[in-house]
Amino acid sequence: MRQGSPAPWSKPLIDTPKPRIEGKVEIRPCAGITAPVNVSLVTISLLRRETIHPSADSVAKKRLAPPRKEITDIVGKEMLLFRCPAGREYEEVISMDLPFVLFIPFGRGGRDASRRVPPASVQLQSRTAETYYEMVVMVQQGQQEQRKYTFPVPIARYDTLSTFGMYNRPESAERVSDHLVTLAISVPRWSYGPLDPVSVYVKLSPNESWMGKARKVTISKITIGIDEEIIFNHEGDEPQRKVKVLAKKTEIIGVKLPQSGYLTNLGLVFPAKDLRDAEGILPRNRAAFPTYGVSGFTTTASLYKIEYYLTVRAHLTSARDITIRQPIVVCPLDHAGCKEEMEAIEQAARDAAHINPDNPMLPLPAIVRPNDLNALSHLGCAIVGNQKKPLID
Repeated sequence: MRQGSPAPWSKPLIDTPKPRIEGKVEIRPCAGITAPVNVSLVTISLLRRETIHPSADSVAKKRLAPPRKEITDIVGKEMLLFRCPAGREYEEVISMDLPFVLFIPFGRGGRDASRRVPPASVQLQSRTAETYYEMVVMVQQGQQEQRKYTFPVPIARYDTLSTFGMYNRPESAERVSDHLVTLAISVPRWSYGPLDPVSVYVKLSPNESWMGKARKVTISKITIGIDEEIIFNHEGDEPQRKVKVLAKKTEIIGVKLPQSGYLTNLGLVFPAKDLRDAEGILPRNRAAFPTYGVSGFTTTASLYKIEYYLTVRAHLTSARDITIRQPIVVCPLDHAGCKEEMEAIEQAARDAAHINPDNPMLPLPAIVRPNDLNALSHLGCAIVGNQKKPLID
């Protein structure tokens, strides 16, 4: 039996558009080309597969590290597309088209894992962590074994777009060193993508109650950077953290701390991953993963979690250094790309307003049986005399 493509396409995963995958399963004969297919049962489901191997990017540790850890979960529920009538072992069909809509959970999480919004598809370098999805079509043919056909489906999340209003509000934090100096920072927005400018307002203020000692403090330099922190097995007993500095910039100051405080504005560009190899060739994209120009983005899966921080450190003399790690959100798309997606998201929301999850109004299944009129025409064949010939329109 030759399996047909389920023709899936996904909606943006935000609450309003009722995230779902729509398509149809097409079943056609393979052996003998026109020989009827015996079909007893057809189901479809969406599986999420996660794997982690924290030491995969180290040749030395890879041999001594534990093996790759993998889990497989079903997303939502398995959907029954066809079952032969009661009392019959199977149904003979020439062709079968079974429309479907798989709704993806979009609850707020909590203890019930089945209600969580599924994490986006991603594959980190050396496959240290990856999440990918497959649509699985199961076909039962009489007494034969169940056959399963898998189709990779990349899933993207659109809840971290830098164009959303909640990310364009200022965030601030402050720390104190030796009761002498206060470091305060403020970021105008806190969602960034590749090549987006990252700016931060920095203020160092002396403690007026200890002004005599505070005057002796010298600001030698201020360093800002972006850190990526991956927590493997974050829900387990032995979580493992890996921190990588993605970008760093240092500004030399070399001045005494003024009584009125020191104020400056620092910035850097969020790094973008170059997908081309040494010869300038783009690698072939795997069907299970979207092509993104970044090594990762903010996401939380069952086996791992990726977080990002904007780190600001003031290097002082006559006082201890002060460091602030401000959490930020990283989006796979730059700010211009986020703007382009907004129109599609708004259109998806309008389309979803007419969708009822309890009754999505699917087209009826199209099943052609051997005794139907012009049954072979659905396979592009016709009987001429006693022979089967290709049908020419």
